[in-house]
Amino acid sequence: MSDHYNAFEMSPVPAPGPDAVAPEPFRGIYGMPAFVTIPTSDLAASADFWVRGLGFFELFSIPGTLVHLRRWAFQDVLLVSAPSAPEQAPAMSVSFACVLGEIDAVAESCRALRPDSVDGPRDTPWTTRDVEVITPENARIVFTAAKPFDPDSEEARNLAAVGIARPGLGRGDNRPG
Repeated sequence: MSDHYNAFEMSPVPAPGPDAVAPEPFRGIYGMPAFVTIPTSDLAASADFWVRGLGFFELFSIPGTLVHLRRWAFQDVLLVSAPSAPEQAPAMSVSFACVLGEIDAVAESCRALRPDSVDGPRDTPWTTRDVEVITPENARIVFTAAKPFDPDSEEARNLAAVGIARPGLGRGDNRPG
């Protein structure tokens, strides 16, 4: 028996599909369960790339010190002033959920701002389409969109083999079932 269960009701991420609509930007103030802090030597240039390229908005800023960016609920990034940024992007990345209809637009927007900053889009064995972006401060950012689930696919068989049931199965009440 699996300890995994459906808890999609906790997430702002819509059900996968070609017609999935992204939620509106979330402007509420909440206790952030997780966030990314990224040092930058140029707050204005970094914020501009994140807003125009990656689709974030400025929630608030402390001039010369910090810019708090957000897209959907629980997608928070703090750009913080630092004397320098890393010389190259680390192997580690941070991923942000999006919908399929956003993948190409993010890739195009980022390429327009920084032509060599984008890798992809590409499909993954775990049923997503991803685009990887290297930001001006050399952060490795992945935008990932769930593809529609095909219960007869190799990806579905692989997920089932590790105990992850297809969508729609399971309790959906945030308790193991």
